[in-house]
Amino acid sequence: MKINETEIIELMSSEKTREKGVRSMMDAYQSRLYWHIRRLIVDHDLAQDVLQDTFIKAYQNFHQFKQDSQLYTWLYRIATNESLQQLNKLKKMQKSEEGSDYHLQNLFAENVSAEADEIQILLQKAIQSLPEKQKLVFTLRYYDDLPYEEISKIVDMSVGTLKTNYHYAKQKVEDYIKLNFTG
Repeated sequence: MKINETEIIELMSSEKTREKGVRSMMDAYQSRLYWHIRRLIVDHDLAQDVLQDTFIKAYQNFHQFKQDSQLYTWLYRIATNESLQQLNKLKKMQKSEEGSDYHLQNLFAENVSAEADEIQILLQKAIQSLPEKQKLVFTLRYYDDLPYEEISKIVDMSVGTLKTNYHYAKQKVEDYIKLNFTG
């Protein structure tokens, strides 16, 4: 039985049914949120940790959900913020150990299957090379196919700024692939 967003919100709103609401929320959104996080974080284990933190925050802060947006938009925003916090922690750790480009390349190489073609690898490397805001906007628009209005609510940016960031990100990704593609 598939449960809808309204039912999840009702379950989460009552203390008696909150646990069932969390399970329903996880069933409904776990996969989409995982892949959103994974595109930003790259590493599977870290993405799983961030996903778990996302649901914990959603559970703890559900009373702050004002229902002025869809539930998945609110969850994406939490997941995005958790992902960005994790990336900032990684950057701080990497500064003391090694260059972040080297780390990202190795992290990505560990998570690519042997059958992955060169374009897919280049696409992922290109996305990882983008500035943080552009990477975020690009993944939400390109992979999750979210409308600019929803992305605006998730990342707290104007639609115009989002469109500009997406345009620049798309151009950088295309240029990166053209420059590095050997096939």
